[in-house]
Amino acid sequence: MTLTARAVLKANRLFRDLPDPTLDQLAGLAVRRSVKRGQRIFAEGDPGDSLMGLISGQVRISATTPAGQEVFLNLLESGDSFGEIAVLDGNARTANAEAVTDVELFVVRRVDLMALVGREPRLAAQLIALLCKRLRWTSDLIEESAFLSLPARLARRLVKMAEDHGSTVAGGIELRISQAELAGFLSVSRQVVNQQLQAWRKKGWVEVGRGRVVVRDVKGLAGIVG
Repeated sequence: MTLTARAVLKANRLFRDLPDPTLDQLAGLAVRRSVKRGQRIFAEGDPGDSLMGLISGQVRISATTPAGQEVFLNLLESGDSFGEIAVLDGNARTANAEAVTDVELFVVRRVDLMALVGREPRLAAQLIALLCKRLRWTSDLIEESAFLSLPARLARRLVKMAEDHGSTVAGGIELRISQAELAGFLSVSRQVVNQQLQAWRKKGWVEVGRGRVVVRDVKGLAGIVG
């Protein structure tokens, strides 16, 4: 079952505390949009002309290095919002967004959003909080790359994804993600990721399948991160 724009906003921990009239106004500005699997929603450099919320499906956020390599940054699911940085400052998009599955979105145009912000100061405060959340997330990524070993980075990624996107199955938490996608998140080769996963499989910490990883021992992986 897909969510409505209002339900997505109400589920979002930053928007859910808005007064109902403000939430209704924001939801009333939303336009529904469908995107097929594999299609680009927006690319780096595109105009930052809208805030988006995920009603159903999965969206991958990535960036392109100066050398042309695509680095995966985040995986979003129903209830997540994105595109807020560019929509707040009016500048170009800072990342790419691609539909991993068929996706249903709601889109709020920047011009409509900023007009509502002018009338609703509490909404402005919530958007500032959302921006601060993104800055903290970016800081965490920088620290991870600078100070953690590859096993710790991979373990941290799996634990975080298990918390945010995992599905409970017999004996563990299932993540619908390929080894190639995990390698993209960490900017390493698929072979390196496979070697580490196989070592953890022998310990009984994970189970590896085609397009999926089952985390069987969250505490074991968390212990690597320290």
